[in-house]
Amino acid sequence: QLQLVESGGGSVQAGGSLRLSCAASGSTHMRYCMGWVRQGPGKEREEVAAVANSGKITYADSVKGRFTISQDNEKNTLDLQINDLKPEDTGMYYCAAGPPVAARVCPTVDEYNFWGQGTQVTVSS
Repeated sequence: QLQLVESGGGSVQAGGSLRLSCAASGSTHMRYCMGWVRQGPGKEREEVAAVANSGKITYADSVKGRFTISQDNEKNTLDLQINDLKPEDTGMYYCAAGPPVAARVCPTVDEYNFWGQGTQVTVSS
């Protein structure tokens, strides 16, 4: 089992920055795929950034160049630095994790096993 707790959300103006953090506890010795998933008002869940168990990092096209994901295996944290925030970035941001579904294949959003409670990001224009 893995417990995930997010922090760092808030209300900012467009162009601002936030740093979200996810603290993991429990089975942290396992090498999970981990990601940040957001859900905006009236929108589907979207994985914005992820780190595979191999260390490979991927980003959604909508956030490339503005979001940076980083993982600290010593501290068991997964951070998301968000720069140049836009109103369309508004939503609840969740930290998620799960074991690979196959060799070098990470879960899709619907396949993640562990979720945090989420942290709200609100961007005003």
